[in-house]
Amino acid sequence: MVLAVIPARGGSKRIPRKNAADFCGRPMIAWPIRAALASGCFDRIIVSTDDPDLAALARDCGAQTPFLRPAELSDDRTGVIDVIRHAIAALEADGAYHEPVCCLFATAPFLQAGDLQAAAQRMGEPDVDYVFSAARYAFPIQRAFRMADGGGCEMFHPELFNTRSQDLEEAYHDAAQFYFGARDAWLQRRPVFTPRARAVVLPPSRVWDIDTPQDWARAELMFRALGLDAS
Repeated sequence: MVLAVIPARGGSKRIPRKNAADFCGRPMIAWPIRAALASGCFDRIIVSTDDPDLAALARDCGAQTPFLRPAELSDDRTGVIDVIRHAIAALEADGAYHEPVCCLFATAPFLQAGDLQAAAQRMGEPDVDYVFSAARYAFPIQRAFRMADGGGCEMFHPELFNTRSQDLEEAYHDAAQFYFGARDAWLQRRPVFTPRARAVVLPPSRVWDIDTPQDWARAELMFRALGLDAS
């Protein structure tokens, strides 16, 4: 059985009740749940939370909440791998075995069913531990510079100053929307960024890091501009 786990703490320091807050007419967490349901990729979609109110909201949105996450795994220092390992262990203690297991982020409203379908297909390739969402940097990272002591500027790669942008290698970053992973990869804490990982590259218009109220407002504008609020 294929499992989706959505980590969703009740607390949030920068945006209060972030996972439950209204985003374009629905609770934030409702959007990735809807994408997961629409994808048809999962036999089970659960939310791992420490908050009973958020658990009830997740159930209203179509997810399951078979347990409440313990307090020691619910602070802002707990990593995703630990949360997924806990979910796997808790479900297997009740006799439910899942393979593979996908971590979906509660604050990924731009996630689409087709993204998950593409990832699930790649997860079926030989010798793959993880498939995750990614995006291309809009500007060549080789041209990045630092603010030096004394107020000056220094390139990280000064030897590439005269290299044309189109001749520089493209670079990508984690889009922080999902990680499909093999059960054993999660349980053994295998690293993500290895030759055993594959990336599903998303369009930049659907990749947003929502950490501040200003981020939230800009993301809602783009979400509506793309027509995703009508889904």
